[in-house]
Amino acid sequence: MRGSFRCCCGADAPTFFTRDEDFYDPGICHRQYCVVYLAVDKYEAGIFVRRVLRHPQFDTQAKRKGAVVRVSSAGYSLWRLHAGREKHEDWGKRL
Repeated sequence: MRGSFRCCCGADAPTFFTRDEDFYDPGICHRQYCVVYLAVDKYEAGIFVRRVLRHPQFDTQAKRKGAVVRVSSAGYSLWRLHAGREKHEDWGKRL
């Protein structure tokens, strides 16, 4: 895996944002942090970081912990710690 993580929202339960798709791997789910892979253009990354942090599914550290998330313009996919399958959602009309 190349590239570095970027941390957001405190050190107790960090959320790492990256544009490196190698980090979208359910094997790295951990109860103490969240990894968000941004599958968007580098010029859109800031917009999608804010979109994730404001989304009801991810708007607190507690809701983000234990997740590995793939974000795109169409929506998001995620793996949760100990989940047996991947979940896919549209952004919806609200956002």
